[in-house]
Amino acid sequence: MSFDLATAWAGVIAFAVFAYVVMDGFDLGIGALFPLLKPGQERDVAMNSVAPVWDGNETWLVLGGGGLMAAFPLAYAIIMPAVYAPIVAMLLGLVFRGVAFEFRWRDPAHRAFWDVAFAGGSIVAALAQGIILGALLQGVEVRDRQYAGGWWDWLTPFSLLTGASLLVGYATLGATWLIIKTDGPLQALAYRLAGWLGAGLVAGIVLVSAATPFLEAAYYQRWLAMPGVLLAAQVPLLVVVATALFFFSLRRRRLYAPFLLVLVLFALAFVGLGVSVFPNIVPTAVTVWQAASPPKSQGFMLVGAAILIPIILAYTAHAYWVFRGKVGHEGYH
Repeated sequence: MSFDLATAWAGVIAFAVFAYVVMDGFDLGIGALFPLLKPGQERDVAMNSVAPVWDGNETWLVLGGGGLMAAFPLAYAIIMPAVYAPIVAMLLGLVFRGVAFEFRWRDPAHRAFWDVAFAGGSIVAALAQGIILGALLQGVEVRDRQYAGGWWDWLTPFSLLTGASLLVGYATLGATWLIIKTDGPLQALAYRLAGWLGAGLVAGIVLVSAATPFLEAAYYQRWLAMPGVLLAAQVPLLVVVATALFFFSLRRRRLYAPFLLVLVLFALAFVGLGVSVFPNIVPTAVTVWQAASPPKSQGFMLVGAAILIPIILAYTAHAYWVFRGKVGHEGYH
């Protein structure tokens, strides 16, 4: 029973993390693109393209973090001190961008300052999330069921690479979101940005994927040793296909396809992450079953998650449906 529940909760947390990437990724990407947009109408339209949905996206971040603490308390106790600094940076970035989102309209005399806060908070949050991913993927030192590493162990060339790659990926999502939500010169700019950023995203995926098998022997076995390589090789093959379709869709000026194909690239990267680390929840150190809370606790919480997640998905889908369509030149739907 504990095996089933632990695996189920690992799936819930993985789903929450991916839902956050999907729904807040383009939101953070809009902020990262802010310095490339002209002050005034372009920035107003870009911000209003995410205004109806942005403040509900952190729901998935809370679910992922809260689920980790409740369902896998040992993993939570190890991971938090290992990446405490980038987690604090991420939260501060999210606070800055959230405050800037509101005050930009209520304090027009200092709009330039709030634009900087919005862009800076978005960039810091995106970089920090990627650094956290890289720091965990490269492994953390665990002794006696505790984090045994140093304060700066998270800061490595690999974690900086994953941070930069995720930032570029979010910016690509932001550009393709603007393709859907805008028209005219801003949409034309979004198409151009999506092309350059998409190339950067693919380069980031290639570099991170090339480095990952050499971080740990277990990763090498799963990706490059027979017979596992026969199955794992399907992931990079699908990345090549999705990349080709993405650039084809940009060339043909498709509306929805570029955004959806970037999501496919993110999904494939997420699958690749699962190939590397599962069944570990603290990579190379602790499995999901070793870190799991008591089965009765996990079962009780799983009932609540089974009820709440469909409700969250329903009201999120309703919000996107109500605010579908283009954002007008005045900055409103």
